[in-house]
Amino acid sequence: MYTPFYWQPPAGPIQLSHRDVHVWRVFLDAPAAQTPEAMRQSEACLSLSELIKANRFYFPKDRERYITAHAALRCVLAEYLKIEPRQIEFVTNPYGKPMLSNHSRDTLEFNLSHSNSMALIAVSRSRAVGVDIEYMRSDLASLQIAEKFFSRREVEVLRALMLDVREEAFFNCWTRKEAYLKARGRGLSLALDQFDVSMLPGEPVILLNVYGNAEETQRWRLRELLPGAGYAASLAVEGHDWDLKCWQWREKAAPAQVDRSAGVTFADPERSIL
Repeated sequence: MYTPFYWQPPAGPIQLSHRDVHVWRVFLDAPAAQTPEAMRQSEACLSLSELIKANRFYFPKDRERYITAHAALRCVLAEYLKIEPRQIEFVTNPYGKPMLSNHSRDTLEFNLSHSNSMALIAVSRSRAVGVDIEYMRSDLASLQIAEKFFSRREVEVLRALMLDVREEAFFNCWTRKEAYLKARGRGLSLALDQFDVSMLPGEPVILLNVYGNAEETQRWRLRELLPGAGYAASLAVEGHDWDLKCWQWREKAAPAQVDRSAGVTFADPERSIL
């Protein structure tokens, strides 16, 4: 039995328990986010280093999407921390993963991913999280790319699939691998071809094998996310006993794009979310 997947702005103050994992969807091209005043407000949230990175983009649309995504991250975290977005300070671990400057096992864990016109932000307490979203471009879902980055088992699975299924399976595999690596926070110290994930549409979302570390598969749970047509997304979370809540970032969503259904709490993380 499949569970419907909804994204809805929260009706009141956000509460994040140690059992909760929250994922926020952000529309980067929503009209409310693209006005000159909105862009000025978003830029005002960012640090100097973030603004320097934003200004490196050649195309204005890419610059605007970067600013909107990173301003949304600051605003989301500020709601949990009860401070101003501009007050948030980030540091990076030795592998480059961002974290809060006062990071400890009892502080917020978070991860940001954005692709094309959409971003996802995962937030939890005291458990590592990783999220990845990809705009599904047919020209990227090739066996040549899979052979370069995926494990031998994953390539064999893809090669056996019909073409009309292969693209979805490719992006399932890609986002699950990226989400897991981001949750681990160790950059590319573990190569993409050194672990296996499930990828077939409709099958359980599982970290199947980490070569040389059999216990690692029991430490993590992977979940499929459905952010919208044309996108694939995955979530990796440390541990088992957690509940998933999916939210729409209200400041950045055009009214016509917001789902009208009530927010859903998934109390059983073992269940496939489709």
